[in-house]
Amino acid sequence: MVAPAMSELSGRSLGTRASAYDERDVMLYALTVGARADELELVYERNLRVLPTFALPLGLWAVEVAGGLGAYDDSRSLHVGQELTVIRALPPSGTIEMTGAIANVWDKGSAALVELVATCDYFVATYLIFVPGAGGFGGERGPSASQPTPTGDPSWTTAVTTMQNQAVLYRLTGDRHPVHVDPEAARASGFDRPILHGLCTLGAVALEMTRVAGSDPTDLAALTARFSAPVLPGATIGVSGWEGHAGTTYVASVAGVGPVLSGTLRRP
Repeated sequence: MVAPAMSELSGRSLGTRASAYDERDVMLYALTVGARADELELVYERNLRVLPTFALPLGLWAVEVAGGLGAYDDSRSLHVGQELTVIRALPPSGTIEMTGAIANVWDKGSAALVELVATCDYFVATYLIFVPGAGGFGGERGPSASQPTPTGDPSWTTAVTTMQNQAVLYRLTGDRHPVHVDPEAARASGFDRPILHGLCTLGAVALEMTRVAGSDPTDLAALTARFSAPVLPGATIGVSGWEGHAGTTYVASVAGVGPVLSGTLRRP
């Protein structure tokens, strides 16, 4: 089968996928993003509730299917952005029917930006994939990927301390890319050692923000994120938040690295 051109990807259906999970998967995910032993609604099957960001690894199949079409080298692609809209709470176990599509492909000149969407009755997850060297095909440049710039002092600051073994734990939720566990694969990608998954960083930061707000960790309406630098397992991530009428604008940084994650979070 002939691989499609980049210019032919926009609007392409990626089919459907039924993803089954159980309470063990839900609890494992919560632990891998930093749930504490006393947060029983996240780690104990009695009255178990699902963190909304659990939806993000469920929808990753759409990214894998798109990469498998052959239009670009998925081994060189970078996950640079994420959006999540919650429709209703995920059940503690079940089978979720999702539909995937390539919503847009933007021509950034020297690179392409692929926007993939996984939708179901519970959420809409949008993945932004940056593909170096795949631009220049004459497509639209698309909107700017900039995040709102916070002004003034933050409403609050907090910190997330990651675990040395967090990446090898998180990969058990589904993303088994070798860059997160294999030192040789990490060095080949330009890193000193294996890096933490961007979605793990996002899940941990989102969970910590609900703690700061004193809100239910499963109450989330929507979030956006831009990944600007990788996080090494064991690093401490400083998080600053600016509260506003439309929700929280946040910036997460690591000392000596700078911002690693930024975006917005809105509660119901």
